Amino acid sequence: MRWTRNVRVGAVLAAAVLGMTACGGGDDAATPAVQSKGGAPIVVASFNFTDSLILAELYANALEAKGYPITRKLNLGSRELIYPALKSGELQFIPEYQGAAITTGFGKEAAKDAAGEHEQLKKLFEADGIGLLDYSPAEDKNTYIVKADLAKEKGLTKISDLSKVDNVIVAGGPECEKRLPCFKGFTDVYKLKATFQTVQEAGPRVEQLRSGKVTVIPVDSVSPLVGDPQFVALEDDLAIVPTENVVPAVNKKVLDERGADFAAAVNAVSKALDTVQLRELNKRVDSDGEKPGDVAKDWLKEKSLI
Repeated sequence: MRWTRNVRVGAVLAAAVLGMTACGGGDDAATPAVQSKGGAPIVVASFNFTDSLILAELYANALEAKGYPITRKLNLGSRELIYPALKSGELQFIPEYQGAAITTGFGKEAAKDAAGEHEQLKKLFEADGIGLLDYSPAEDKNTYIVKADLAKEKGLTKISDLSKVDNVIVAGGPECEKRLPCFKGFTDVYKLKATFQTVQEAGPRVEQLRSGKVTVIPVDSVSPLVGDPQFVALEDDLAIVPTENVVPAVNKKVLDERGADFAAAVNAVSKALDTVQLRELNKRVDSDGEKPGDVAKDWLKEKSLI
């Protein structure tokens, strides 16, 4: 999910995790560029879920094509581990999600629109020497799905409609239970009489939903399950989930040293991407078994960005 455990701990733990999982889904070595811009490699990181890996590869490949040396540190885990390494400069670039960065990374209530979130997050990151580039139209936020037959039977189109269902069971990862954009929002904002069941992995959660053992589960809005006729995505009518536009968070030293051309190359990727395209790239990896780096290169070529 876009939100994970809070981040305000653990530089030592971060270093240990980075050491163990540095390679992730990509190659640590920078791809040689015909006209290298030289300098130290820019360390591009990702969280440990599919579209974060894809996003990191999109930006990394676009920058390599412009001659910037890149080192990949992918599949690293939560903000709790990544943010201290961003602050120290051990990691220098990560595609973030604005709402989750604010609510989970900094424990603040997010603004209600993407532009407001961008300004808010920029100020929050400033003290840590991290800057933001342009946010993308692409968004990946928690979306809640139920089985299509239950939705039809009970007339479920939005989360508040779950009040029509007896014994609502929400299944999610352990962090979901205490997060406002997840189960806590169901009870505290929607005032639903619901119980929570911890199911760590996404695959078993889907199977629990298919079997009818649970009522509703969170999935990413870029998941192929959204739009699958077996399920119905419920409208978040009381807006417990903030907007989650993708935004590159970059070490300010890198931004200052690399300048306007670097920012322009990154912003071009962000501008060209939208949620539907990100969902399709996700599908190619999760459902079709392609590699994140391969689908990233295909998309960049299609958009004439490499």
